[in-house]
Order: sequence, then C-alpha cells, then structure tokens
Amino acid sequence: MTVIVLTNCPAGLRGFLTRWLLEISAGVFVGNPSARVRDALWQEVQQYAGQGRALLAHTTNNEQGFTFRTHDHAWHPTDHDGAILIHRPAPTAPSDTTIPQNGPPSGWSRASKRRRFGRG
Repeated sequence: MTVIVLTNCPAGLRGFLTRWLLEISAGVFVGNPSARVRDALWQEVQQYAGQGRALLAHTTNNEQGFTFRTHDHAWHPTDHDGAILIHRPAPTAPSDTTIPQNGPPSGWSRASKRRRFGRG
C-alpha cells in the first residue's frame, strides 16, 4: 500500500499521479504500485512539487510495518532506536503574546483578568 499526500502542489502533478494511484480526497493518493514505480513516482513528485509539500508513506518489512518520506516539510523523519518518528520543530511564541510572570499588567478589567487567569 502506498499513500502520497500533496499540499499546495500544481494541478498537473495531481493529474500525473492519477495515472497510477487513486485520489480519494483532494491531494491524497492511494494505491499498490511496485517498488520501482513508487520510487519513480516519488522522484517526479520531488521534481514537480514546486512550492508545495509532499509526504509518501508505504508498507515495508520493518517493525513498524511502514516507512515514510517527506519533501519540503518542517517535520522530518528521524530514527530513534530503530523506530522512525517525526521530529517537529519547537514552536516559537511571539514575544508580545507571552503572559507576564507577575500577573496581568495594570489597566486590565477584572473580567478580562478572570477570563485570562482564572477565578483564583
């Protein structure tokens, strides 16, 4: 079983993939091509994805039973003691939305303080 998920990719690439895979939802393709065809399809996806992102997941003979590859994703597969896991970058919070450690700043109404910090 092979699954390819495209995000923000050209329509021509989606049409190309429908020759070998079934599009079950917008940008989600499933099928059971041979390993040779699957690798050729992935090469085409990487070449023609443009500014889009792509994810390939397919069955394989390992402990998890599947593996996956990514193209232009912020999340990257990493090996952790033989299991492939997704490494997500740490979220960066804008500095102007952080909550001060000593409570709300002066000038806030009582209602907004209760909503933001609870009824304590």
